[in-house]
Amino acid sequence: MSTDHAPIPRVANRYGAPKPSLKSSAKRRIIWTVLAVAVIGTALFSLMTGIKPVTFKDVGFNIPGPTSARVDFDVTKDPDATTQCAIQVLNESYAIVGWKVVTIGPTNADDGIDNGRTTAHSTELRTESPGVTGGVNSCWMVESP
Repeated sequence: MSTDHAPIPRVANRYGAPKPSLKSSAKRRIIWTVLAVAVIGTALFSLMTGIKPVTFKDVGFNIPGPTSARVDFDVTKDPDATTQCAIQVLNESYAIVGWKVVTIGPTNADDGIDNGRTTAHSTELRTESPGVTGGVNSCWMVESP
């Protein structure tokens, strides 16, 4: 019996020497840099999305006949700004049967509540077939010329 065995190759010989690792101070700097970028990015995102230039709230609707509807809604915006709101009436299949864009101009401090920031509005719409519900689809700020 022979006890000659082939030498077992070492991992370093097979795959190469391991790469040197980063020093702990370099690791700390990388972690702090990544954390700082994440905090700054989160703060900027929060500032940009946290400010709502215009919001709306559906208050009610009335369908007096097969070709008309009235939608009541509140709009909150900067009193000096002009906004537009898309008002819609839907049928029982949720298809749009009436649509109108309403422009809401600047308001005075005496208008509405919160020094003119929130104002109540009502608009009449013509419909092409009987509707079952109505409300605001969206509102947006209008650019000043």
